[in-house]
Parts: sequence; structure tokens; C-alpha cells
Amino acid sequence: MKHYSERTALAAQITVEKVCRIRPQERVLIITNKDLFRHDAEEIAYALADAACTVGAYVDLLYQSVKTSFDAADDNILNAIAKEPDVIFSVSVCKLGKDPQHIVSPLRKDGVLYDHIFDYLLYGKKSIRAVWMPGITTDIFERAVDIDYDELGNRCAKLSQMLTAAEKVHISTIHGTDIVIPIYGRSAFCDNGRFDKPGLGGNLPAGEVFISPVVGTGVGSGCNGTIVFDGSLGLENKEPLIRNPIPVTVEDGFISFIDNEVEGLYLKEIIVEAEKRAYQMEKSGMFASGQGAIYAKNVRNIGELGIGLNPKARICGNMLEDEKVFSTCHFAIGANYDGDAPSLIHIDGVVRNPTINIISDTGVNHIIMKNGVLLL
Repeated sequence: MKHYSERTALAAQITVEKVCRIRPQERVLIITNKDLFRHDAEEIAYALADAACTVGAYVDLLYQSVKTSFDAADDNILNAIAKEPDVIFSVSVCKLGKDPQHIVSPLRKDGVLYDHIFDYLLYGKKSIRAVWMPGITTDIFERAVDIDYDELGNRCAKLSQMLTAAEKVHISTIHGTDIVIPIYGRSAFCDNGRFDKPGLGGNLPAGEVFISPVVGTGVGSGCNGTIVFDGSLGLENKEPLIRNPIPVTVEDGFISFIDNEVEGLYLKEIIVEAEKRAYQMEKSGMFASGQGAIYAKNVRNIGELGIGLNPKARICGNMLEDEKVFSTCHFAIGANYDGDAPSLIHIDGVVRNPTINIISDTGVNHIIMKNGVLLL
């Protein structure tokens, strides 16, 4: 029997009964890590297992070593996912891990390629529902999971409809962010904490709407402008809170220049490392011929625009929570959610107090946030 607090038990109960609505005899897979220095993920995993057993579900709790963005998930974990349990919880210290088999031979559903069995079952086949919590702590779990999900759902629904119908978004801040993001033909995703049906999944804590920008294909296409990260940056094993804003130049959808020789240097290093590893993986046979260049190019792609909507979230240096904070938006560097920009990385960076202007195909402007104040 693992020890965890009453507040952790309450958040686990909310997750099982309200967020996922787990029913008797459903099969639940919980994946976590045993770490000598951090026990939060393991304690939360045990609390979720107990809560799921309480409602009559069948639970498998599996461990693997801590994974980074470049590591593969253990074979037993991928095999357990492939058995298609009803619900999967990934309660990880860092990452779930990649799927080497399907990076080489992607799974296909309705014309979309999936390089991970987890994504294929969730988004493609829609046979599972899931929650993933990379980097979760007990403080975040206890504080930001117990929220009004009806209110969050209403905000998410309204904003996602507006983004899905839009042609582009213009975002600016007093620190110098000034970028236009094309989103025509894309559909927004809601991390609204309603993961009770097959094909639904997201983070806990929940609380964002996000969309994949159109991928640049030439001069004038894709995102163009400047992003100034001034909140936090999701770099593994580096100081996450940004002390000095990091200006990033984006041309035709891809990063062309990173300023700030302190925090910005860390970002440059992980980008260069991901580019190098993409070619190494092709050379070693982990990628099919030609995939190395594709994965390397997309390391610099702007893969996501997200808007935070969780009223209890606060910027604390943990991206799982930071990207859900009110009065912020965030951009991801690397892979997107539409499957047409695969990459070895997906690095989120938070921008504080933005002005967000959604622009329709007829040129009509709708400012949904003004200097961080939500206007919905």
C-alpha cells in the first residue's frame, strides 16, 4: 500500500469518476516511473489505481525507467498499450517514450500517419481514452485538477469554434511578440477535462485550447514574425523560468534565429541535438530512408499555438501547468498535432499577457484577449 495525501486521493477520485468516468469492469492501464529523487508520479499513479479499483475497474500498473524526448518507451509498455485498454494514464516523471517500430513504419488511419501506437489508438482508431501528465507533481495534481469542468468546457467550446473557423491569428505583446499564425483548414483541440468517451484524451491538469499552424512550404507561407518567450520554456534538465525574454524569429513557418545567449543558448542546443539525432536515427535504421531529413527540418517548425484557460493554474516552472495559465498563450517548437510535421521534439514556451486577434477569411477581426485579459 503506497502512502499519499487525502488531497491526492481526492484529485484521483475526481480524475477517475468525473474526468474519465471509469465504469465497472473497464480495463485501465497506468504507466509510471520509479525515481530515486522524485516520488510524485508514483504516488499519483497509486492513488489513481486505488480510485479506479474502487469503482470496479480492472487495473494494470506498469513501471518503466524515466524517459526523455529522445528515448524509446520500453517494449512491455508499448505492448500493453497495443492491447487497447479502455483507459490509459501516463503518469511520467518526464515523457512516455517514443515508439521505434511505428516511427519506421507509421500506422495509417483515414489518410493520417501515426508514428506512435498511443496516438493511433487515441486519435486514429479512437478505441481508447487517455490522460497524460508529463512532469506531474503532487502540488499541481492536488491544486489544479479540482476545478469547474462545466465552466472550462464552455470556454473551450467557444474558443475552439472560433479558431477552427478562422484563417489566421495575430499575436502581439509589449515585450515584442508580433507574429501571424495561419490556421485555415485546421481544427482546434480542446483540453477540457472531459475524457469520458473513446477518442478523447488530454492533460491533467486540463485547461487549454490549441491548434496546429499551417506548415510552411515556401516563401510567405506558414507562421511569420517574432515570438518573445517571457514566461517559461519546456527544456529538460534546464531552468524552466525565463529570467530574460528570449526573442525567436520565425520565417515561413520555421525558426531562423534565436536571440539571448543564456536561456536562448539552451534552446539552440536542444534544436541542434534533435536535428543531429534525426539523421543518426536514419543511419542506424530507426528511420526509413528520407525520414531523417523530414524530422530534422521539423525541429524548427512552429507546431502549436495554445491558449491557457485553467483558473487555478499558475506559472511555476512546470510546463504541464504553465501552459494552462490564464492570461497566457504558448507556442510549441517541433512536432504538431495534425501529423504533417513529425519531429523528435515538442518544446512549449509560454508568452505572458498577449493580445490575441482572430481573423476570419473575410478579414473580420475578433480580439479574444487584450494584454492578457480574456474577452470571451
